[in-house]
Amino acid sequence: MGQAVKWNRKGVIVCAAAIATGAVFLVCVRSHSVPREPRGHGETWDLSRYELPDMDPRFPVNCSAVVRGDEESIAEAMLLSITVEFNKRRPLAEDDYLRMTRDCDAFKRDRRYVTVPLSDEEAAFPIAYSVVAHHRVDMLERLLRAIYAPQNVYCLHVDQKSPPPYQEAVRALAACFPNVFLARRQERVVYTSWLRVQADLNCMRDLVAAPQPWKYFINLCGLDFPIKTNLEMVRALRTLNGKNSMESLHTPRDKTVRWEIHHEIMDGELHATHVRKSPPPIPTPMFSGNAYIVVTRAFVEHVLSDPTARALIEWEKDTFSPDEHLWATLQRLPGVPGSSPPHDKYDVQDMMAIARLVRWSYMEGDTLQGAAYPPCRGTVVRWVCVNGVGDLPWALRQHHLFVNKVDSAVDDVAVHCLERHLRSKALGEAVRPCAGAGASTAACEETRLQHVTERGA
Repeated sequence: MGQAVKWNRKGVIVCAAAIATGAVFLVCVRSHSVPREPRGHGETWDLSRYELPDMDPRFPVNCSAVVRGDEESIAEAMLLSITVEFNKRRPLAEDDYLRMTRDCDAFKRDRRYVTVPLSDEEAAFPIAYSVVAHHRVDMLERLLRAIYAPQNVYCLHVDQKSPPPYQEAVRALAACFPNVFLARRQERVVYTSWLRVQADLNCMRDLVAAPQPWKYFINLCGLDFPIKTNLEMVRALRTLNGKNSMESLHTPRDKTVRWEIHHEIMDGELHATHVRKSPPPIPTPMFSGNAYIVVTRAFVEHVLSDPTARALIEWEKDTFSPDEHLWATLQRLPGVPGSSPPHDKYDVQDMMAIARLVRWSYMEGDTLQGAAYPPCRGTVVRWVCVNGVGDLPWALRQHHLFVNKVDSAVDDVAVHCLERHLRSKALGEAVRPCAGAGASTAACEETRLQHVTERGA
């Protein structure tokens, strides 16, 4: 007998059983949104404990309607976010996290961390993350909760300029998880300087040494947030088929000064000098992109060990904003795993890469009139949209894995609805892993099909 079970996004289970005399097809309607499998192998797999609670019973928000794009619900949420009473709420602070993490089991339970793989597919495809942060421990923790899975591995880099209570809170947070750690070497990051890249390189080196057999590396900052579930990310990464995904473009002439002139850090800021640099030590042109990358493990290992890559890294250390040209250039070097040829036919804009959705204020407007994307409905900071609740429907339709930026200090409703949506979707997608269940995969699948059929009866 062959059996198959498929869960679709609308909560309908399609069950098919093929037998010797013909085929029988069953359609079963799920009676609740969160899978529960009280029978099977091992302990009860009740995912309801991972559901995120409402934000605050005093401030009801219809997040389902918001992410669907219901304008009435969006307007109500936007109005709520500017009310005096709503903004009197105090976000979790460093001392809160220090207190909560004294009991790690209680912390993970109360904060609803997903502590089991939600499918065999995800368990077999671990992802490595570098997260560079310097403030807002509440946003860092909510980001970690949103992307956490026990099979993944997370390196947190804390700017050494951050206040001691912040650093202590992040250390306490990381100590609660076996697969979360602080980078062994922490930098005093200076805006637009090499040290931002060095922070990621430090995490790359630590992640390669970690025991988890991760497949892809993704770098994040503290105000990034996922717009895909872990399962969706795994499938997107599989689709890359060993390629990397990042912005990488031939450089316009007005940007070449970034690496043609020697730069120095003085009084905590990066300054250009009048000294011209030598040409880059590579056989290809320099390329431009951004700081956000999705790359294979082989790419990371190559960057850390290859002589040509190491020579380029050394040469980049006195340039302006090297994170916006180092990765993009490595992506076009011959022989780099997952790279693309340097021909301009292989140029990739950020909107076509999956690494990060970023909206620049000078490119927004009426898309029917040629704008790159619709106007930001949140707040613009340094020409970048800090997404508000009204931006969620559009953002969630994009193919990117993460969005930059979201900030609870700007629109906490947006963050809440985004994390609620992703958690609900992840639990709805879940298929209990059979690995380690104490029985064969066939037996596990048979039990699962039996329960699915009973649940729909």
